[in-house]
Amino acid sequence: MNGIVWYLTIFVLAGFVGYEVISKVPSILHTPLMSGSNAIHGIVLVGALFIMGEASGTGQVVLGFVAVFLATLNIVGGFVVTDRMLEMFRAKPERAAAPPTAPTTSAVPTASTTPAVPTTSTTSTASTASTTSTASTTPPPGDATGPGEGAP
Repeated sequence: MNGIVWYLTIFVLAGFVGYEVISKVPSILHTPLMSGSNAIHGIVLVGALFIMGEASGTGQVVLGFVAVFLATLNIVGGFVVTDRMLEMFRAKPERAAAPPTAPTTSAVPTASTTPAVPTTSTTSTASTASTTSTASTTPPPGDATGPGEGAP
């Protein structure tokens, strides 16, 4: 019984030391440590297979099977966690460009859409010119270059 107490003491102390060491590791080093941990668990799996192969009684076979199962589970879980952590460092795929929207039509005719109509009256031309000059000096409401907006 003295041997079992000794082994349990070593196991508990190893658990405390392992917790203290791992809790002090910065986040950037977790991925390399996880890869090293996967290699160590691979060795544990091989050892568990050797021990299970040498088992003679039912209890030893069951313990060997549990050891192989847990080591395999630990290796697979380690690779899954490592892959998820490395996913954070991969370049994200660019999103597909938004489909082009239909051009909007303006309610105000522009110079290219206005048909050329000859005018016979000089008063209508003068009134049009004065209206155009007044409209061009007054910015529309909500224009970014309006007064108080700090236009350069």
